[in-house]
Amino acid sequence: MREYVLVLLVAAAATFLLATLAREMSIRIGAVAQVRDRDVHAIPIPTFGGIAMLGGLGVAVLVAWNLPFLGGDGTENMFKDVWVVLLGGTVVCAVGVIDDIFELDAVTKAAGEVVAAGIVVLAGVQFYWVPIPGVSTLVLDPTQAALLSILVIVATVNAVNFVDGLDGLATGVVCIGASAFFGYSYIIAAANNLERSTPAALLTAALIGVCLGILPHNFYPARMFIGDAGALLIGFILACSAITFTGRYDPSSVDQGVAGAQASLLPAMLPLLLPLAILIVPLVDLVLAVVRRTRAGRSPFAPDKRHLHHRLLEIGHSHRRAVLLMYLWASLVAFGALIVSLFTGWRSVLGLTMLLVVAVLLTFGHPRRIRERVPRS
Repeated sequence: MREYVLVLLVAAAATFLLATLAREMSIRIGAVAQVRDRDVHAIPIPTFGGIAMLGGLGVAVLVAWNLPFLGGDGTENMFKDVWVVLLGGTVVCAVGVIDDIFELDAVTKAAGEVVAAGIVVLAGVQFYWVPIPGVSTLVLDPTQAALLSILVIVATVNAVNFVDGLDGLATGVVCIGASAFFGYSYIIAAANNLERSTPAALLTAALIGVCLGILPHNFYPARMFIGDAGALLIGFILACSAITFTGRYDPSSVDQGVAGAQASLLPAMLPLLLPLAILIVPLVDLVLAVVRRTRAGRSPFAPDKRHLHHRLLEIGHSHRRAVLLMYLWASLVAFGALIVSLFTGWRSVLGLTMLLVVAVLLTFGHPRRIRERVPRS
């Protein structure tokens, strides 16, 4: 665990420092987000936060490579997956940088995402099986495995990109999701006496670090945006980290919950269900956006100002409060799935129910009145 904490801290520090350089570079070449009708910022903001995040990931992986627990003998196969994911992340980040500067069309951008996903899939980072509750485990043939893996990666990348509409929103949501998945991958390995040095745990620890490192620059009022480069990158890393976990273990070897209790969900399904739960907030936003635009006769990729975070602003929440509420919902879903999956008992259900009630009250409890009662400094 100490090695993972060190990787997290290194990623955070490297990203924080690199962000200053990336901001200056962004300003020098004119890579700034101009103010558009659908945006909520009032002045142009530098957009190269994603480059700093990619640099932070690279530094963290290099440090991990030289740690006794994570690097050294016997871990070459683990780092093969990590380096491949980092290569794919570099490609998708480059696509995002080009889009931040020149505004690529949706088809070209999607093609770049598929290429990045194809790189990791061809290198063996893919789903190999799908559990069917009450029946058996379905082993995928190579074509099925490749198509499913690419679909999950591209969907995750776009879900994160869709939610990136307020300062610090996408970064915080992915940080929360990565934290939950790191907890899952580490706890389930420890509970089943499996190898704790895994690509999933390493990648999510580094991902948490880069998100924390960029947040001081990206949280409201933002001095820098992560841009499409950052949003595509962190979505890509999160999706690939989940896929590396499913490909590393035989589903039959993961059969126990925590403290000897049987998990409330089928244990073999946890690596597949938890990533979906982590991203339920941006995925719901993505699905609603596609339906909304299609019904209006527009392209599903056409931007608008009707995302969930925009609706929070409309009903009276401040920018900062809307972001924190989205963090709350993301935490409730991500850690709720983790707790219900690994722990049993009425206390867990009761605690999550109470948190759900609090989240609903904070979201819909007359936000305009709440703002009027809070004295302004």
